[in-house]
Amino acid sequence: MVKTLPFEEPVVQLRDKIAELREFTTTSDVDLTNEIENLEQRLVKLENDIYDNIQPWDRVQIARHADRPTSLDYIHGMMTDFIELHGDRTYGDDAAIVSGIASFNGQAVTVIGHQRGKDTKENIRRNFGMPHPEGYRKALRLMKQAEKFGRPIICFIDTKGAYPGKAAEERGQSEAIARNLVEMAGLKVPTISVVIGEGGSGGALALGLANRILMLENSTYSVISPEGAASILWKDAALAKTAAEAMKITAPDLLEMKIVDVIVPEVLGGAHRELDKQIEYLQQALLDSLNELQKMTPDQLVEDRYRKFAAIGQFAE
Repeated sequence: MVKTLPFEEPVVQLRDKIAELREFTTTSDVDLTNEIENLEQRLVKLENDIYDNIQPWDRVQIARHADRPTSLDYIHGMMTDFIELHGDRTYGDDAAIVSGIASFNGQAVTVIGHQRGKDTKENIRRNFGMPHPEGYRKALRLMKQAEKFGRPIICFIDTKGAYPGKAAEERGQSEAIARNLVEMAGLKVPTISVVIGEGGSGGALALGLANRILMLENSTYSVISPEGAASILWKDAALAKTAAEAMKITAPDLLEMKIVDVIVPEVLGGAHRELDKQIEYLQQALLDSLNELQKMTPDQLVEDRYRKFAAIGQFAE
């Protein structure tokens, strides 16, 4: 059963009422067809009103939804012949990052993504999608391999942030992220990153320095969580809703600021509602971006990437 978010309660209640009337109609001699049709029309209007006027904090809740599709859901849904590769050749493997080679629309690509779990056991194994340094070094190893063999790179971003624990710091968490940023800036193959859920802090940016950044409609991308920002600014995490509005962390705001390049639409209610349809939307957006980038030479790809990030934050007096 799909978890209901607070702002969706009126929709759920109306759906339940329609289901109740349908069941009553089938088990009795009373014909309630007209009433059901009227309620269905009201439901369509209510859904449009709610989802067309969705607030930043509501998008945060959707981005964090337990049933939201993960990197592996998209990899298996739109790619074939996926071969997962493990380890950073220095310390070990990190299950919070999945990476490997796959076929996308008949073309070999390297695919890398944050991976969180769908239940408690898997979340513990994958450290709730928060990578250690070896995860980022594994990602970099795969990126350099992709450059060597001329394969485009597709990254899926979905993390609260890099793991801040003692062991991660001892093994060079900051250096691993910084190294990824430096190396990604100079890659001579097309790179596309997609924010599919939460994109938090440097842990997200380590897979985000790409030629094109796509973002699902109800994802978030920010330097810190709304709760963290509220704790710092107002000493009260309960003001997270206010922080979410002020931080401009949603896809429409980030597109307007030219931090992301494309907003990928989501099915009504969020990507978790209809995975197959959501895969179609994302697959088409990836193909469009890939076709555009493959017309560029290696040097043009590097220059394109440089200009994209150099333009972020420009202002005029």
